[in-house]
Amino acid sequence: MSHSSDLIADDIEGYLKNHEHKGLLRFITCGSVDDGKSTLIGRLLFESKLLFEDQLAAIEADSKKYGTQGGEMDFALLVDGLAAEREQGITIDVAYRFFSTEKRKFIVADTPGHEQYTRNMVTGASTADAAILMVDARHGILTQTRRHSFLMSLMGMRHLVVAINKMDLVDYSKARFDEIVEEYRAFAKQLGLENITFIPMSALKGDNVIEHSAKMPWYHGTTLLGYLETVELDAEHLQRSPFRMPVQWVNRPNLDFRGFTGMIASGVIRPGDQIRVQPSGNTSTVSRIYTFDGDLDEAVAGQSITLLLEDEIDISRGDVISGVEQPAHTADQFETTLVWMHEAPLLPGRPYLMKIGTQTVSATVTDIKYQVNVNTLEHMAGKQLDLNGIGVCTISLNRAVAFDAYKDNQDTGGFILIDRMTNNTVGAGMLHFALRRSQNIHMQHVDIDKQARALAKGQKPAVLWFTGLSGAGKSTIANLVEKKLFSSGQHTYLLDGDNVRHGLNRDLGFTDADRVENVRRVAETAKLMVDAGLIVMSAFISPFRSERQLARDLLEEGEFIEIFVDAPLDVVEARDPKGLYKKARRGELKNFTGIDSAYEAPEAPDVHLKTSEMNAEEAADTVIAALRERGMIN
Repeated sequence: MSHSSDLIADDIEGYLKNHEHKGLLRFITCGSVDDGKSTLIGRLLFESKLLFEDQLAAIEADSKKYGTQGGEMDFALLVDGLAAEREQGITIDVAYRFFSTEKRKFIVADTPGHEQYTRNMVTGASTADAAILMVDARHGILTQTRRHSFLMSLMGMRHLVVAINKMDLVDYSKARFDEIVEEYRAFAKQLGLENITFIPMSALKGDNVIEHSAKMPWYHGTTLLGYLETVELDAEHLQRSPFRMPVQWVNRPNLDFRGFTGMIASGVIRPGDQIRVQPSGNTSTVSRIYTFDGDLDEAVAGQSITLLLEDEIDISRGDVISGVEQPAHTADQFETTLVWMHEAPLLPGRPYLMKIGTQTVSATVTDIKYQVNVNTLEHMAGKQLDLNGIGVCTISLNRAVAFDAYKDNQDTGGFILIDRMTNNTVGAGMLHFALRRSQNIHMQHVDIDKQARALAKGQKPAVLWFTGLSGAGKSTIANLVEKKLFSSGQHTYLLDGDNVRHGLNRDLGFTDADRVENVRRVAETAKLMVDAGLIVMSAFISPFRSERQLARDLLEEGEFIEIFVDAPLDVVEARDPKGLYKKARRGELKNFTGIDSAYEAPEAPDVHLKTSEMNAEEAADTVIAALRERGMIN
């Protein structure tokens, strides 16, 4: 591998030391399909002379096999590594490449241009300092150009290059360049995009990529590489921001050492500085800044350190250490913008995990205020977010977290949502601000609590959650169980699916979104009844595992008993006491569980009742026996 630096041959140690201390710029290329993103990156890799000879030989061979440039080298093949990409001539995955010059090191992400891979573009942009938006000079501003521009404005991209590529195919026309610049500036103004640099170029021919092109004497601006070598790094910008360090680990190797380890997200810290820990609000003073290589007199954004404090205060993983004068905010309800990244839609009311900084909390999207049409920027109503959908939502957490608005600090204002059942990342979001109610509404202390109410009733409160297909026997068995408990002196209440829909949930239909909200309301109601000391029977289809898990998570350990009333579809269809299956089969009843809406059976229910093998009385006795085994009743 060769490099243009003479130090490699003369002083390899000097070269490595110099290379170690170069600044690192992360940037992305984006834009519409076939605008030349991969070709540009291939050109940069080739010109930086950071390719092995066998790589060059392989690209020459692949250019003949897959290339689109006749007999010339197709630089795009240096980046498009997937076989499907080479065969189709497109980018599917996010491809990361490294190269360097005398002034800087670079990591570039080549992001896909197709609409269905929008989430991949968001992934690439999440860690980027700058973006190169490619525009084909022949086609001008396209739909995907606007889409990616909107996403960059959404993610707070501070540095943007609009690279008007393939100028060689429009005879290096200044008029065409000016036309595209004028059109894009008008669109960018709607998005609030500023600090835009326009460069006319040809990635294939090399015009204005590394050196100024003699074929465009009318252009007097920077080359693309010149821009990349001089644009301000995010690390430099973050050092001027208020101090933030999410705690990753409480470092306690012995009784005499207690430090708090993490990477500084923004700002500068020195021994003697006062800090505030959030969300607790405790304050202290930094006594030492410890690293593997020794103590520091100063640490800045991007460094991983261990802080030692003068006071013994309670700090845990996930807390944020801030400067005392400009601390982070704390809240448990927010307005956010959310980019949905999963095939299964986002449904308000469904529980997810949110990872923000080093902390993971339970989160629920309580409302989708509107979706954004990224092609027209139009705001649209919607009850759910589908794959690649973007919406402004309100989100509620199970406890307060420290945060900044995303526009102020991407590390403490950005988050991901994780599916609780599969552990897949399903969404990425940006916090805007805390909802006023999160600051003004607090839990009120009461003197008579759940334990006192349960003691007065002589029982252990709990929720018996009956789930299963319509016609499996849930309501019948739950009713029998309540009768048996009531006759033995227990204090009970039965929440039945049909009965609740006549009152509390009368406004809800049977779409997946409405089913989620139906179960959420019932779960919250059941929680209040458990707090009153009651044994609650809940008889609902409750088809989704995630919502049943939500109900379980609302209660204390041992208070939620999941009872699977299990009957095969052919059995419940034969019973069909309400005639619902016949209606569903005739197409008169949409979104009916088991027919055209899914039922997710419990994987490990607390009680499993196979009602095709036992009658209702036997099933009720099985539940009573399970309660006795758990010590819930005498």
